Amino acid sequence: MKLENSVVLITGANRGIGLAFARELLARGARKVYAAARDPASVTLPGVEALRLDVTKPEEVAAAAQLASDVTLVINNAGIAQPGGFLAADSDAVARRIFETNFFGVLNMSKAFAPVLKANGGGALLNVLSVASWVNGGELAAYSASKSAAWSLTNALRHELAGQKTQVLGLHMAYVDTDLTRGFEVPKSSAEEIVQRALDGLEAGADEVLADVLTQQVRQGLTAQRPVYLPQAH
Repeated sequence: MKLENSVVLITGANRGIGLAFARELLARGARKVYAAARDPASVTLPGVEALRLDVTKPEEVAAAAQLASDVTLVINNAGIAQPGGFLAADSDAVARRIFETNFFGVLNMSKAFAPVLKANGGGALLNVLSVASWVNGGELAAYSASKSAAWSLTNALRHELAGQKTQVLGLHMAYVDTDLTRGFEVPKSSAEEIVQRALDGLEAGADEVLADVLTQQVRQGLTAQRPVYLPQAH
């Protein structure tokens, strides 16, 4: 997909990776950028069109699809996280809340905007995922599970939307220096470099971008030989 003259909608565009996407897309010649956030007043970047959107509210998603009917690229970036394991007392409530944004929010957006993308020539979906799509150490248990589910959703959408020529890209990365990771004392990539790699991959026609070394190592490790039990046919 070519980004010059594109029309883009970014969820969670008021800060962090979403804001970096908006800046980079304007720099690459996007004709219009809808910067969506639950509070549009929090969108302060010049040159974008602020849009009220809570991806967990189907009525707001439907309204956004009607308003932004010229979109050629949807970036599903909005996401939330909360520390804690699955055996914590409140884990069921935490998991439901996180899945509402990180999985069902992506599903809501994809269903609403698939017809818009089709009408505009196919375009693309870019889903912001994580290295946590493949590993879960229990510290961010529900977040990791939600990203695994969103990865599976992304893979399914790639097949379902191929017929209308919609490119579907999954973006995976480890820790990025944003508000979401402020309390983690670990090496972090900048949002800007992650976004640049994601958009380079999109323009190259990629299905998936592994945006940092740790993510590349983890993904490579998934294909390593390890003992498994395979039931034998009788």
